[in-house]
Amino acid sequence: MSGKGLCAASGEKEISEMRKRKIFTLYCVILVMAVSLGLGACKKSQEDFPENEISESLVYSHSMDLKYARQFSVDYYEGGYALVRISREKSDQSDVLGDLEAVDYFLVIPEGYQVPVDLPSYIIPLQQPVENIYLAASAAMDMFVAADALDKIRFSGLKTEGWYIKEAREAMEQGKIRYAGRYGAPDYERIVSEGCGLAIENTMIYHTPQVKEQLERFGIPVMVDYSSYETEPLGRMEWVRLYGLLTGKEESAKKAFESEAAVFEAVSGRENTGKTVAFFYITDNGEVNVRKSSDYLPRMIEQAGGKYVFQNLEDREGDSSSLILQMEEFYAAAKEADYLIYNSAVDGELTTVKELTEKNSLLKEFRAVRDGNVFCTSPNLYQSSMALGRFLSDIHEMLDGRDEKLNYLHRLK
Repeated sequence: MSGKGLCAASGEKEISEMRKRKIFTLYCVILVMAVSLGLGACKKSQEDFPENEISESLVYSHSMDLKYARQFSVDYYEGGYALVRISREKSDQSDVLGDLEAVDYFLVIPEGYQVPVDLPSYIIPLQQPVENIYLAASAAMDMFVAADALDKIRFSGLKTEGWYIKEAREAMEQGKIRYAGRYGAPDYERIVSEGCGLAIENTMIYHTPQVKEQLERFGIPVMVDYSSYETEPLGRMEWVRLYGLLTGKEESAKKAFESEAAVFEAVSGRENTGKTVAFFYITDNGEVNVRKSSDYLPRMIEQAGGKYVFQNLEDREGDSSSLILQMEEFYAAAKEADYLIYNSAVDGELTTVKELTEKNSLLKEFRAVRDGNVFCTSPNLYQSSMALGRFLSDIHEMLDGRDEKLNYLHRLK
């Protein structure tokens, strides 16, 4: 064969090999695509159900008409299903749920109905009736009472003497609600043996994540209450509507919210008095715990006609509603405040100015201490989450110099 012929044959052979490689590569691509599609059909991700489309068997109907709450939302589906989203991060008021990667999802399933077979794994099903609830988030108890759903709670994270809410204390005395250990050390045997349908925790549960994991291993859904992350006071109180949904008491919960919201709105928006207020407590090691400027309590001070002394305290300790200051830093900002309000929720109730100044002698130099304008919250305020309208009225009365008939504040003697 001539050299020319050899070259031609060699070229044809190379072209043939190239075609084979291309065909093989194309085959591999097709195979990978087929496998991927097959796996996708078996396991769907969050992206497979955008917006309200969480299941091919559920048809979206409408959403809960929330007015103030931004940390949760509810979408309703035909047949009585309801999707609850709870944000684990403090949200900007313009963004309903903030970062969607930090959201807990629950599907409330009507009694007698089944869990959708294609429900994504990240959504926790809650079968109604939701009963025998373990309530470790004590601030939510007042909401269950207001919604007429106290009978849905079977286990408490507080002992009888720890409750300031009359209805809760009486239910425990009568044995209708049983103590089942604090959030960090629940009585698993008691909770499991009586068929706990849901554990409601506050954000402290993340200090003991193994407890949440263990409850879930026992088949008990865990919902974390983020109402304290709401920046609007009425947003915090609107969580009663979520608990009304879970317990089948939506209408009574809505009426309870609207009633207290009317009291709140009647007082809020008063003309600014120009008087400054510090809200705080002193820790065991002498530091000062204060609320961040965006928290709902500073917001209430502003709405009652006052001015919170700390205007730019943000993001120094993540999403917590409060932060720690050294006494010197607190003194620099609050020494000329017109009023001091001592928070008794953690440190305990005070009755005299002397009890306060014994915590740190520097407090004697504060203007409010010299003028006798030092107040303390009552210990039942933290649990009275449905009484924010009355507390707002207390702050307004304090600023106007009328403190004879306060509900949740008292002047230190």
